[in-house]
Amino acid sequence: VQLQASGGGLVQAGGSLRLFCSASRRTFSTYAVGWFRQAPGQEREFVAAISRSGSSTYYADSVKGRFTISRDNAKSTVYLQMNSLKPEDTAVYYCAARQSSSAPVSESRVHYWGKGTQVTVSS
Repeated sequence: VQLQASGGGLVQAGGSLRLFCSASRRTFSTYAVGWFRQAPGQEREFVAAISRSGSSTYYADSVKGRFTISRDNAKSTVYLQMNSLKPEDTAVYYCAARQSSSAPVSESRVHYWGKGTQVTVSS
């Protein structure tokens, strides 16, 4: 499956952005999807993930209560709504997929990576 992340941009602290992860396959509902991010000079880290049906979601502690992951399988798209953004959220955000019932909550569980989208939060 090919993944395309979009929706990044520049926003002030406290603002919001919505990221999109679009997939190339109609069988998108067979993939659990996650978001990861990588800040300059840092390792890539897990942000959020969602099960194939959307019934289960997972979040890193650093984004709980601020970010919401959701999906629309009819549109082959996963969303990441990011509210109350902080400068430390600045990073390149990547969507990732795993063709399994278990969600990609770590890099070792990812089968497919999309290209990233830059999110910059100014203070």
